[in-house]
Amino acid sequence: MYRFLFSSKWLGYLLLAAVFAAACVFLGRWQMDRRAETLAEINRVTSNYSAEPLEFSAAKEQFVSLHPEREWAQVRLQGSYDVAGQRIVRNRPLNGQPGYEVVVPFRLHSGETVIVDRGWLPIGNNTAGHPDTIPAPPAGDVTAVVRLKPGEPALDRSAPAGQLPSIDLPSYAAELGYPVLTGAYGQLASEDPAPAQMPAAFPKPSVNEGTHLSYSLQWFAFGVLMFVAFGYAARQQARNAAIDAEDDDTQPRYAAVQGPRAAPAPRKRKSPTSEEEEDAILDRQGF
Repeated sequence: MYRFLFSSKWLGYLLLAAVFAAACVFLGRWQMDRRAETLAEINRVTSNYSAEPLEFSAAKEQFVSLHPEREWAQVRLQGSYDVAGQRIVRNRPLNGQPGYEVVVPFRLHSGETVIVDRGWLPIGNNTAGHPDTIPAPPAGDVTAVVRLKPGEPALDRSAPAGQLPSIDLPSYAAELGYPVLTGAYGQLASEDPAPAQMPAAFPKPSVNEGTHLSYSLQWFAFGVLMFVAFGYAARQQARNAAIDAEDDDTQPRYAAVQGPRAAPAPRKRKSPTSEEEEDAILDRQGF
């Protein structure tokens, strides 16, 4: 009944179903990998974001080479800002609004220097490509609590004087001209003393895992449904073939029941013409 499945046409259908299912499995696994990355980020945020700040002496190695599990961990810094080394970072949207971020070197009492991202500024209205004002960091001795963030890759584009295209720590350190720890930077959480004005604080990262799980399950379901559709089509083909075969077997039996066809009735003779009647009379009289 299902011998047609070995035909080139149906083997082609099966191959197409297998390719489609394999693509669905690949996309489903990709969504699962993205979900795993998102869950790992959520775990880092929930574990580190509001944890008790570490002293710099205990977190120094993270500024040299940041371990991924320590991202968002809070660190307490004591020292002073190098306002002369301040830069603004271009193209930094926040909540859908274009703007900048303000980064400043922070020189600790122990002698090391790290980079602190003090917050976000909106685009300016007075001068294109520059914020209207940049709030100054506190002068003198400062205690800052920051959250660890990895540096960003270098971008193949330039920036005006006093600006950076990204938080590329090695390039920034090269501009400053003195040693800077470039394994991580700190995103400002608080400052003491608190300045009268400061850039906008960064919002807490989202802890919503998104729709990766549902998308993954949908892709796996699509892969299974492709084989279900193939099986349904094969079943319908086999059913139609069985019906056709039954019709072929039934047709002769109907003919036998009906019996031989009756002979056609003889055709009725037409009435003779006047000439034929006269000829018949002469024949009977012997002429």
